[in-house]
Amino acid sequence: MDRLEPKLVTIFGGAGFVGTQIVQLLARRGHRIRVAVRRPELAGHVKMYGSVGQIQPIQANLRNAASVRHAVQGADIVINLVGIGHSAGKQSFEAVHVDGARNVAEAARAAGASTLVHMSALGVDKAAEVSRYAASKLDGEAAVLEAFPNAVIMRPSIIFGPGDGFFNLMGALARFFPVLPLIGGDTKFQPVYVGDVAEAFALAAEGKVKGGRIYELGGPQVETYRALMERVQREAARKRPMLPLSPGIAKLLALPLSILPGTPLITADQVELLGVDNVVSEAASRDKRTLAAFGITPTAMDAILPSYMYRFRKYGQFDRDNAPAPIL
Repeated sequence: MDRLEPKLVTIFGGAGFVGTQIVQLLARRGHRIRVAVRRPELAGHVKMYGSVGQIQPIQANLRNAASVRHAVQGADIVINLVGIGHSAGKQSFEAVHVDGARNVAEAARAAGASTLVHMSALGVDKAAEVSRYAASKLDGEAAVLEAFPNAVIMRPSIIFGPGDGFFNLMGALARFFPVLPLIGGDTKFQPVYVGDVAEAFALAAEGKVKGGRIYELGGPQVETYRALMERVQREAARKRPMLPLSPGIAKLLALPLSILPGTPLITADQVELLGVDNVVSEAASRDKRTLAAFGITPTAMDAILPSYMYRFRKYGQFDRDNAPAPIL
């Protein structure tokens, strides 16, 4: 891949799980990067991914249009990764996923940015009728394309890799809970490796794919939610019984959890999402709006999960009873 002239990139949410991967890739290619976050004093770790002064955390809140405009001033490339899993107070789905996304797109256009890459989620078009999260993500896509018609929209499935929010959470549940609740056991998912997602974002940022399109990012394996939970147990060397829950019972259990302080373990909206398949569509595959558009061969879960899921075993990396047989 040919190097491009270094540019100024503003990445909203660049200090998170996916963002730090993208920051590293773009920094290696010589770009200057602003990492726009609500609490820049907590994002100092991103500076180590580049040379002195190359990466700069900056304050911005998607709900504050003025701070967004300040963050993208002079930027050639803008990336928006901000998303929330539950709606609470001012940090509502509509405020962040729709109004916030529109603020970023309008600011990028006003700043004269050549490229805007926006993070959405796989399956939001199918789940929009039952999920506020999905509906807000879908409305956010429309708002972005209206303000910045040549934007690149990314819809990844569940993203896995060290530090992910799915397999690590499920591994922790398998370690501490005697029984694992199973919601939407037959729903299909297509987990995608964070390194592949980051590479796709970096290529899109550098104009390597067509804008004004929606790309669906999935890995090489399609598995049901039940199969993913079984995979988690294999990696964690656990044998917890799984208790299937109907959507109605799951929502009742989610109700008290959603009103407790902090991030809820699950919400009624997420229960609805677990009932909708989360896989790359036939249309996206046919039109090559997948990782294939970026020339990326998807990475299998088997190649990555063992590298970090071992910590959920009884003795972690020293769990000899469940370690792979040595190669003689």
